[in-house]
Amino acid sequence: MPQDKQTNRRILLASRPHGAPTENNFRLEAQHVPAPKTGQVLLRTVWLSLDPYMRGRMSDAPSYAPPVGLGEVMCGGTVSVVEQSEHADYAVGDWVVSNSGWQDFSLSDGRDLFKLSGPVLKHPSHALGILGMPGFTAYMGLLDIGNPQPGETVVVAAATGAVGSLVGQIAKLKGCHVVGIAGGAEKCRYAEQVLGFDRCLDHRDDNLAQQLSRHCAEGIDVYFESVGGKVFNAVLPLMNTKGRIPVCGLIADYNSTNLPAGPDRLPLLQSAILRKRLRVQGFIINQDYGHRFDEFFRQMSQWVAEDRLVFREDVVDGLDNAPETLIGLLEGKNFGKVVVRVAGDTPA
Repeated sequence: MPQDKQTNRRILLASRPHGAPTENNFRLEAQHVPAPKTGQVLLRTVWLSLDPYMRGRMSDAPSYAPPVGLGEVMCGGTVSVVEQSEHADYAVGDWVVSNSGWQDFSLSDGRDLFKLSGPVLKHPSHALGILGMPGFTAYMGLLDIGNPQPGETVVVAAATGAVGSLVGQIAKLKGCHVVGIAGGAEKCRYAEQVLGFDRCLDHRDDNLAQQLSRHCAEGIDVYFESVGGKVFNAVLPLMNTKGRIPVCGLIADYNSTNLPAGPDRLPLLQSAILRKRLRVQGFIINQDYGHRFDEFFRQMSQWVAEDRLVFREDVVDGLDNAPETLIGLLEGKNFGKVVVRVAGDTPA
């Protein structure tokens, strides 16, 4: 269904999932487009970002951010156009990054907006990917926590995803040996032939641990973690002394309702952290590094302008396809950064 400037379609959280989300957990409704008050702008969504963290926000378990309330609009970063303005700093037609969520229109007082200008307007959706939260996550997690040094071995989970694809490329720019882990032969070929990884291994193979040992003959210095599960189990024994593990996600367990079956591996993890003096650090990008966004944006914009990085988008058309697409994302069906094209606008 195309966007209608008289109607605000909103996708709400209808119920909390138990295990993997289903389309029944979402509800589409329509209402009149709201009018901005003094100090506000009316935003119209053009691009919507879909990201793994959204699964956590659908749950009411304790977390780093409040959950989406039942009957509330699903959260999400967006690229939007100012439709009406009662705010001195924004004019009709301005393009901004916002947090409008899964809806056509939203109101903002401007405090959560980032105005887009210059080269980024050639690809506005990049402000949700390589020049947005995923790029920011890759940049700060790898360079600040991972601190890769020339000649070191860096292993990247979800190697062709929005974050992992950039982690591996930045590590190569820093002179590292990079081994990716992805799901399927096609993604592994892409990581090696297009992204420039030295090697990419398929996590679906039964002998992942043996392959990883073979291609990380000198051990692993940095492991960028976004998956968890069996991938982490294969990596941990190969970590070198004083290795670093930035943790930005654990997508393998997002849909879990119970602890995994099998032996308790916590003593093994604790022993490795102690014996090898590992640095294992979780981070929430905006909460921990929001004050360094300008630093990231300058450097990443330069690399993009110099064509030193490759970035792939998985584009889905239509707001109404967001639920199905998020479900697929959590199952690893995406190839690259997932964005929903809500409207067909392009900057003038």
